[in-house]
Amino acid sequence: MFDFRYHALSLAAVFIALVVGLLLGVAIGDKELVSSGREELRSSLRADVRQADQERDEARAEAREQEQFAEEAYPILTDDQLRGRRIGLVVLGDDERAADLIRRTLEPTGADLAFVAVVRENFELEALAERARGTRYANLANDPELLGEFGRRVGIQMVRGGRLVRQVRGALLDPLSGSFGNVDGVIVMRPDTGPEEQAAATRLEELQEGIVRGLVQTDVKVVGVERRGSDPSHIQWFREREMSTVDNVNEYAGRAATVFVLAGAQGAYGRGDDAQALLPPVVGQVE
Repeated sequence: MFDFRYHALSLAAVFIALVVGLLLGVAIGDKELVSSGREELRSSLRADVRQADQERDEARAEAREQEQFAEEAYPILTDDQLRGRRIGLVVLGDDERAADLIRRTLEPTGADLAFVAVVRENFELEALAERARGTRYANLANDPELLGEFGRRVGIQMVRGGRLVRQVRGALLDPLSGSFGNVDGVIVMRPDTGPEEQAAATRLEELQEGIVRGLVQTDVKVVGVERRGSDPSHIQWFREREMSTVDNVNEYAGRAATVFVLAGAQGAYGRGDDAQALLPPVVGQVE
């Protein structure tokens, strides 16, 4: 007799076997596909890495070539642009590398770095008043409102020379290099340092403001400079005080811009958002 249940079980077994075989086949195929895909991805990534390494090496080589070109072109571009001129450097704070940077900037120009004046951040009003005996500023300790006017007078005498700046320099400045007076231009740097105590910081700001006001008042070329990427930037502070500016004096383009400003150009130069150009529109000797 035909057993329907036996027949049904046989069909079910065959069906299950087919399904299992199909699933195994798919699984095996998927593994092969995954393996193939992984190998293709690895190959692609290796190619991308090799390409990136090549582009990096090419970019480094190009940067070295550009730096070498700038290094060789800078003396030619600035040669004798400031022949016979006396240039002063005023550093409104502590920056040990400033003097060397500016010396290298001026080296091919024929200029003389007349003085390097580093204004103390933690000056004492009493000491300034004592050194200013015989002048109206001898009352500085009792009348701090004189500080701005005192700074202005010091700034003027840094350029023109005078008794007051000679008297107070020991209390106002770190050891001075060079001498004041008979100056044709001034470079100003303002490192981002200063006293943490608010009253001292306010006094320092008033003094710096006065000194810069005095420098600008003399009508010699005054340029405020900083290194590229200085944070915070003091370019706006310089601009608000009617100074030309260079925001990348640590680069050859910035050094050249500084020289051309001292030679007669004016404006804001460098790579920052406020710069009007990388360099002034100057070629050849500036009269």
